[in-house]
Amino acid sequence: MTRLLAFALLLLVAPAHAQSTHMLEAFESADGWKVVTSDQVTGTLRRVDGANGKALCLDYDFNGVSGYVGIQKAIPMSYPDNYAFGVTLRGQGPRNDFQFKLVDASGDNVWWATRPKFALPGEWTPTQFRKRHITKAWGPSAETTLGRSATLEFTLASGEGGKGSACFDALSFVELPPVDASPLSGRLQHGTAGDVLDLGKPREIGGAILRWSGGARAGDYAIALSNDGKVWRNVREVQASDGGEDFIALPEEDTRYLRVTPTKPGGPSLVSVEMQPLAFSATPNDFLKAVASRAPRGAYPRGFSGEQPYWTIVGIDGGPEQGLIGEDGAVEVAKGGFSIEPFVVADGTLVTWADVNTTQSLQDGYLPIPSVHWTHPGFKLDIASFGEGEPDDSRLVTRYRLTNTTQEAADYTLQLRVRPLQVNPPSQFLNTTGGVSPIETVRISPNTVDVDGRFVVFSRDATQMQVSAFASQDTPLMMPSWHSAPRVRDPEKLASAALDYVVRLAPGESLDIAWVSTLSGTAKLDASGAAERQQTVARSWRSKLDRLQIKVPAQGQRVVDTLRTSLAHMLISRVGPRLQPGTRSYARAWIRDGAMINEGLLRMGREDVAEEFLRWYAPFQFASGKVPCCVDDRGSDPVPENDSHGELIYAIAEQYRYTGDRALLEAMWPHVVGAVRYMDELRISERTEANRAKNPAFYGLMPASISHEGYSAKPMHSYWDDFWALRGYKDAVEIATWLGRADEAKRFGASRDQFRADLYASIAIASKQHGIDFIPGAAELGDFDATSTTIALAPGGEQDSLPQDLLVNTFERYWREFVQRRDGTREWKDYTPYELRTVGTFVRLGWRDRAHEALDFFFKDRQPPAWNQWAEVVSRTPRKPFFLGDLPHAWVESDYVRSVLDMFAYTRESDDALVIGAGIPADWLEGVGVSVKGLRTPQGALAYTLKAEGDVLRLDVPAGIALPVGGLVLSLPEPWARGKASGNRRAIPLEDGELRIGTLPSRVEIRAAR
Repeated sequence: MTRLLAFALLLLVAPAHAQSTHMLEAFESADGWKVVTSDQVTGTLRRVDGANGKALCLDYDFNGVSGYVGIQKAIPMSYPDNYAFGVTLRGQGPRNDFQFKLVDASGDNVWWATRPKFALPGEWTPTQFRKRHITKAWGPSAETTLGRSATLEFTLASGEGGKGSACFDALSFVELPPVDASPLSGRLQHGTAGDVLDLGKPREIGGAILRWSGGARAGDYAIALSNDGKVWRNVREVQASDGGEDFIALPEEDTRYLRVTPTKPGGPSLVSVEMQPLAFSATPNDFLKAVASRAPRGAYPRGFSGEQPYWTIVGIDGGPEQGLIGEDGAVEVAKGGFSIEPFVVADGTLVTWADVNTTQSLQDGYLPIPSVHWTHPGFKLDIASFGEGEPDDSRLVTRYRLTNTTQEAADYTLQLRVRPLQVNPPSQFLNTTGGVSPIETVRISPNTVDVDGRFVVFSRDATQMQVSAFASQDTPLMMPSWHSAPRVRDPEKLASAALDYVVRLAPGESLDIAWVSTLSGTAKLDASGAAERQQTVARSWRSKLDRLQIKVPAQGQRVVDTLRTSLAHMLISRVGPRLQPGTRSYARAWIRDGAMINEGLLRMGREDVAEEFLRWYAPFQFASGKVPCCVDDRGSDPVPENDSHGELIYAIAEQYRYTGDRALLEAMWPHVVGAVRYMDELRISERTEANRAKNPAFYGLMPASISHEGYSAKPMHSYWDDFWALRGYKDAVEIATWLGRADEAKRFGASRDQFRADLYASIAIASKQHGIDFIPGAAELGDFDATSTTIALAPGGEQDSLPQDLLVNTFERYWREFVQRRDGTREWKDYTPYELRTVGTFVRLGWRDRAHEALDFFFKDRQPPAWNQWAEVVSRTPRKPFFLGDLPHAWVESDYVRSVLDMFAYTRESDDALVIGAGIPADWLEGVGVSVKGLRTPQGALAYTLKAEGDVLRLDVPAGIALPVGGLVLSLPEPWARGKASGNRRAIPLEDGELRIGTLPSRVEIRAAR
């Protein structure tokens, strides 16, 4: 093949109406190209034979870690209104994300086009990136449209990782005519060779809607495209069309002519072809949303119909897979998997989620056994879903109970549809794209459905059943024909199936159906006895969640129920030892999330899970001592996030505080030493005179990083990182002391003291530089971020050391702005419930009433409320589609757990005291009062009761914990905060509403002030 022919291949992928193509790089040599890699990933360049002449190959090896490898060259570019890049690719190796990047002269602003999980072609293949494919990836610039770039880069970001080679040839650039936004109208001509639509000139299209005459089936037909009407290329083979209206996805096509050729003559005639723009099928989700927009509400899930849906997870403690159940009753069988959605035919009318009143519940109000309830004038439908089994052998079970709620016998059909749609909606795009879940092949029998090798077994035989390809349905994915074969293969991978259960029910009578599918393992599936199995699962969850027992009056029950549900969600979201903030968007482990989840687990009696995570995560530490921000199946992520090192040390120290496991502490010691060494290197790199001259607020801090998501556009000197680093230094000193390593304790102590001095000096300088009276989020920005600053108090332990005026001002401002938002006088679009941390901060600041006012606000944003959960993002317009992170979000729930537990007991570092009751409101103390049993602390399992009778408040604390040096401190609400206390027949002094107890057991009475 000649170089001219290789260049011609690039022209083939450019539209016919493009201007001349310019060769940017022939790849004849490696001159100017630089290999870029992340930590421990390697890459080398070599020359190879190209299509003609030479080309370059990048040989790469991810070496068992996550990261990236690529090639980069300075190629300054200015961009016209429309354009395309072309490159010829070849390679071999696992599937990884292929990224084409364009970087501006500052190096801070990046645009890109990405091909997730890209399989490099085995032969030289032309590839094109048009302007519409290239979007802003990150950077502080407000510019969203690329005008100029200085550097060009091809990158492989680890998907499967591994090793292989990526080869490059013939990089080109072409200016394209302006985008033609005129209507896609044309003339349809009927002929013996097929029906041809002529658009008049070549156009970019995204698909077509074909309309057929009469009620006959259109059968099989072919679709071809051409730019000249002479040379045609087949783009689609449609099988078993039922006529009527066919929706055809043709993504990223350029054509003037479209031809439809039936396989057999004599069928219905083609009445019209309505060509569709690029957006019609830009993605599979866009295609189905376009189809759904023409269907009645309820025919498709909310997420395809312009409404934001909500859901929750279903699974077991530590299992490798989790299902989802949607608020309307659809159940997703696994991550990215298909769903089973219920419909009912009552009185001859099809009833969907849009025709009923839908509510949700959890068994016992807190167990992770969610239910959805449909209420309709003619019936009610109850749907419950749960996971059962062990991590290596687990199943997803779903139950349906259809009940006649009328006064007469009636006929019903419960229809369970297997659909190529996730419960996770199309607005979810990170890591696991929601929406469509491809189904190529479905086989069906009266009680079993086989979906591309994943089986679902039902508890009884269906009355009737069917499978359908997308094109063979009257309303796609909605109203299939019942005259179908037991198997279908859909080339569009949008096959579906349905089982009908036809029944006549007397008044009050119910129909019960259940199904089961595999989450893990290979055991034979059996859907019998689902009700009894549900109760067995409920007993198991009670044993896991009730180790901490907190009894409160009715007005506080939701706080305790949500506490226990949050623990369950943290346990279900994990995969084995890998603690994860979510199961879809965030299905990987962050040490940040893990350290804070671990604290909640330790305090709620799951120190076994906390230990498993610690033993699993620590070995992923890099040889340099750097602690990876996160770890997943690809290995350690190299992105520098400078909170990570302190977080690992903190997690190690907390594990020892709660368990006293010296052997584990010894095993973790090398990781502590490595993390301290790396933190020292980081801070010393910033502790230079050059840095002081640049900005004295940077001196001695952790370097700029993107650990704080608010700084993802450009790394900043985030005080979040610094408070975590200080926590790590303090804990490293303690660990060394516990292990009797005096030299290391002294050395770590010197680092701690120097870093603390630099940190506090920086806060003072930054506050003065920016003219602010609060603790800033980042040194260079002087920004307000109270949610981030909470970490300085807990777990940072710096409450009494911080500049008190700045500390109080920070949270007074937060409170003012919170009240404005709550009361509707301050505009807001969305927020992250990480703000739940402020509840614990208010408790520690003595702002008891504010803590509960904040909780009241946050509780209204649980979605749905009865499922006791928060998403990562809360929107002021909750039904407008948006990216919400994961739901539930285990890191958010860990913030809730830690804040709520602080209400009942927390360790105060300044005086080494165990403070109890600081967040319990006065109205909870009346009547039954409050009792706590089994709340884990570093001193042991705490128990106490606190109950008011009239104006007398009684505290009983049994023996069982070893009191810290500062004793047990009861923080009192009004009216007892100014009262008189006594115990053991002697007066006990109150100081600022607190009383201190030095021995246990203890019984104290506090009489309210009159």
